[in-house]
Amino acid sequence: MRTMAYARAIAFAAALILAITCEAATLKVGANETYKTPSAAAAVAKNGDRVEIAPGEYFDCAVWRADNLVIEGAGPGVIIRDTTCMGKGLFVIAGNNITVRNLTLTRARVPDMNGAGIRLDKGSLTVEKVKFIDNQNGILAAGLPGEQIIIRDSEFERNGFCGGACAHGIYVGEAGLLRVEHSRFINTRQGHGIKSRALRTEVIGCEITDGPEGTSSYLIDAPNGGSLIVRDNVLEKGPKSENHTAAIAIGEEGVKHPTEEIVITDNSFRNDGDYRTALVWNVTATPAQLSGNKLTGPAVPLKGDGVVK
Repeated sequence: MRTMAYARAIAFAAALILAITCEAATLKVGANETYKTPSAAAAVAKNGDRVEIAPGEYFDCAVWRADNLVIEGAGPGVIIRDTTCMGKGLFVIAGNNITVRNLTLTRARVPDMNGAGIRLDKGSLTVEKVKFIDNQNGILAAGLPGEQIIIRDSEFERNGFCGGACAHGIYVGEAGLLRVEHSRFINTRQGHGIKSRALRTEVIGCEITDGPEGTSSYLIDAPNGGSLIVRDNVLEKGPKSENHTAAIAIGEEGVKHPTEEIVITDNSFRNDGDYRTALVWNVTATPAQLSGNKLTGPAVPLKGDGVVK
């Protein structure tokens, strides 16, 4: 009897998955397609749909409310620009488990001075091969306990702004995990390249550099602690950086999260400023573990508690 009940449960689950798959649609966006703008597709998108956006410039914004969407450029040169929704951003994510890939989000501005290329209000998010250029925030995520934000192979250029509060290349509230890998941050303005209040933050194989004109504060900031892994990155503070303290800061706004580990390893860090700085400033009680890092210019490995090898 148990075997029969188990078999029925498996069959029911398979039928449910098949039904969901069959109902999913591909919504095509473009001048010659059914949906002329991303917002038109967003208005009708259902759970599990795929949205393919043809190359071109779209002076448009969209609020994505369905779950399990894939939103992607159908080729190079898909640019979403200049128009924001809900006073938040170019793409506002209000559904669960969304993937955005292969497009450019640029020139987001809102009166609150924190306009985002992507504003994540709900759920987990995966971003792949997306360019964020000249926004107030590249990505802004609200407090999302337990959710995951994964960013791969993406570019962040000339994002950031400080006017009262600050905007950043990436700002993530209290998520479960922020993982940024193989992505590039250049010429961040005033804010941090990556600011994360997640329980765990991983930055792997990235390039985070001010260059000659960048005015960023920290390159990576975990202001409330949480586990932090920074590995195999190229890091550079420039001559116009507005914060000379450190490239990476941990816990400087007050430790609120369990900080099980701080591992900073095999990074290349260069200070091109005429000031002395640290690779890592650790304000938590968890010793930072530093190994294999290469420093150039007026810099020390660590300020605060930790071990340097």
